[in-house]
Amino acid sequence: MASNSFSLSSITFLLLLAIPSLLILPTCSTSRGALHRQKIENPGFRVELKRVDHGQNLTKLERLQRGIKRGKHRLQKLNAMVLASKSGDSSSSSVFETPVKAGNGEFLMKLSIGTPPESLSAIVDTGSDLIWTQCLPCSNCFDQKTPIFDPKKSSSFSKLSCSSSLCKALPTSTCSDGCEYFYAYGDYSSTEGVLASETFSFGDVSVDGIGFGCGGDNEGDGFSQGAGLVGLGRGPLSLVSQLKEPKFSYCLTSMADDSETSPLLMGSLARVNKNDTSFVAKTTPLIKNPSQPSFYYLSLQGISVGDTLLPIEKDTFSIKEDGSGGLIIDSGTTITYLEHKGFDVLKKEFVSQMRDLSVDNSGSQGLDLCFNLPKDSKTVEVPKIVFHFKDADLELPAENYILSDLDLGVLCLAMGGSSGMSIFGNIQQQNMLVVHDLEKESLSFIPTQCDQL
Repeated sequence: MASNSFSLSSITFLLLLAIPSLLILPTCSTSRGALHRQKIENPGFRVELKRVDHGQNLTKLERLQRGIKRGKHRLQKLNAMVLASKSGDSSSSSVFETPVKAGNGEFLMKLSIGTPPESLSAIVDTGSDLIWTQCLPCSNCFDQKTPIFDPKKSSSFSKLSCSSSLCKALPTSTCSDGCEYFYAYGDYSSTEGVLASETFSFGDVSVDGIGFGCGGDNEGDGFSQGAGLVGLGRGPLSLVSQLKEPKFSYCLTSMADDSETSPLLMGSLARVNKNDTSFVAKTTPLIKNPSQPSFYYLSLQGISVGDTLLPIEKDTFSIKEDGSGGLIIDSGTTITYLEHKGFDVLKKEFVSQMRDLSVDNSGSQGLDLCFNLPKDSKTVEVPKIVFHFKDADLELPAENYILSDLDLGVLCLAMGGSSGMSIFGNIQQQNMLVVHDLEKESLSFIPTQCDQL
């Protein structure tokens, strides 16, 4: 059996992966002046992402539990909206006219808007496209930590016309005093206002002419961690598309350390240095789903546990003709969720190979599969897990799929079952540079120590 040696010595609390004391042994810049006011043609820049629970004095356990709870809610609302779109008039193309937009997320980006610039934090969402913030006058706004943006105080603010390409890209818009938008998310939260153009600043880099939603009517739960949302999806409204160089990457640090930030690299800085032989990239095609065009779908062809290629039905993770199913990679979901037909096979094989540990059926951890740890455990052998994407076999480090808590005496698999859509979550992406290339329609995984990038 191919496995990883998961050392438990000197660990007093390991619920959040990749603790520095964890030992896992396999057994088998540019100057400010040059960048400031950089034009949109080549705006490479770096920003730091913070988790939405950053600085809230939560324990490691609380951070993980909150992330899993949000992830389950995100999965549920996405599947609910896909089912709702499927239940429309089957004789029409309505299923292709009701794209799901994820909304919310697990990370915040700091940026500034306007001239002079006004600073704010916005949720980063790889599952939607629109960039928006709350604006005055505001008929319905949630509480945010920073002042609500007042377009009258910015000399670079201008409304976009109804004939603009970005207005035409909106799923729902009306034409009155410029282009007015309505943008809804999977949990029925929404933002409504005017589509406008503004100068956005990301650290030392300022980019003119970014189209965004200036929202005066914003409803729903979950947005209050920030002052709006930055969409990084695949559509024309997203930040990555508007930068005219459709490439970005991120490197997510471990949830174990609340003080660490995760770098997001946009445009020219997101490129992989092909001359650096230390990079071992696993590259797989991005798959398109016409009914859900914002999401980054991957072709998952199989999964191995240890040396066993699981007997999962071939079409388990495929996109169905009605647009349902498939697997997306998502930074806004904490753990990985696999369609039950696949997860049940994985769970059965994982239990079989963990024969030295008994299954914990209490469900107290909120995860689908946990084991009881023997007292005074020093090392636990866990089977390796490999995701077989098209053209890329991605072997996960043990800390990217194993959670353990010595105080509670449990070890858990950081994966769960779902009905319909599957999601490759951010725990599985920890300490990997994940490069999205919309021009080449590919996604690459590069093992990286993210806190040193």
